[in-house]
Amino acid sequence: MMGDLPVSNFKNLFDSHYPEVYRLLTYLLGNQSAAEDLAQETFLKLYQSPPREKENLAGWLFRVARNLAFNYLRSEKGRYRREERCVLQGNEITAGLSSEEAFLRKQEAVLVHEVLQKLTERDRNCLLLKFSGMSYAEIAEIIGVKQTSVGTVLARARANFKKEFTRLKGSEL
Repeated sequence: MMGDLPVSNFKNLFDSHYPEVYRLLTYLLGNQSAAEDLAQETFLKLYQSPPREKENLAGWLFRVARNLAFNYLRSEKGRYRREERCVLQGNEITAGLSSEEAFLRKQEAVLVHEVLQKLTERDRNCLLLKFSGMSYAEIAEIIGVKQTSVGTVLARARANFKKEFTRLKGSEL
């Protein structure tokens, strides 16, 4: 039960309001995958702690969705700045190299950064977690999958990375 609404009424609310919430989130985020995730989170919040006043449920849903979108954008902006700083300050990858080798290494680091940005959030997170030394158990907990699925998820993420890297590297030539 949702508050004092039966599950069947919740399903009707979901069916009638989901398209508008999803459309709003897609517009705000420009990312369909993130919009789907946040739309689901919006309805999870509705199910777990519905508003006291049900007269303007659409307004409540839009407000929750908008707040989730802004929080998401803030966290993405912070993550992007941290990754960018690492790429730009990546002097440790060029220490002891000739200027030509250093240039090529930095170009490759920039390309890797671009490829990571093009991956889905889940693929990007899996790869970054794995290469930062996390165990399968830790990755599973963070991304919300079974530990036995992490190997498959990582293999797909690596394949997607390789495909995108090859595509972008080929377009540079």
